[in-house]
Amino acid sequence: MGTLLGMAVRAHKRGPMHALTHANVTMTHGVAQDFRGKPGDRQVTVLTREGWDAACQEIATDLSWLTRRANLYIAGLDLHESMGRQLQIGTMQLLITRETDPCNRMQAAHNDLFEALAKEWRGGVCCRVIQDGLIHVGDRAELTDAS
Repeated sequence: MGTLLGMAVRAHKRGPMHALTHANVTMTHGVAQDFRGKPGDRQVTVLTREGWDAACQEIATDLSWLTRRANLYIAGLDLHESMGRQLQIGTMQLLITRETDPCNRMQAAHNDLFEALAKEWRGGVCCRVIQDGLIHVGDRAELTDAS
């Protein structure tokens, strides 16, 4: 079992990330108020604390997880090679569609961050919402096989 540690959205491309304590996540809009939430294989992005910490340790720095620009930040689950599995947080369910590739903004944030995130799915996963739900920081997260 894992835990939802944080969530964030941005209003527009390249916009600043805004942390939330709760959010409605739907199949039609993704994480409420996030510009990228339209239906598709990259509707919601998820980052693990373990992957983020490993990347930061490799480059010898301590950066906020918001630097990664992911929607959800979880701990206690291994998302490495998890494509096709489902992630349930509270009553909301996501289908993991692929690894999230780091972008050039990561290199701009810190030298070598791009390379550190490109290893072992540290950059997180992209997901599609398959069941709507209201989620809160602190909710339990569980990784299951697709049914």
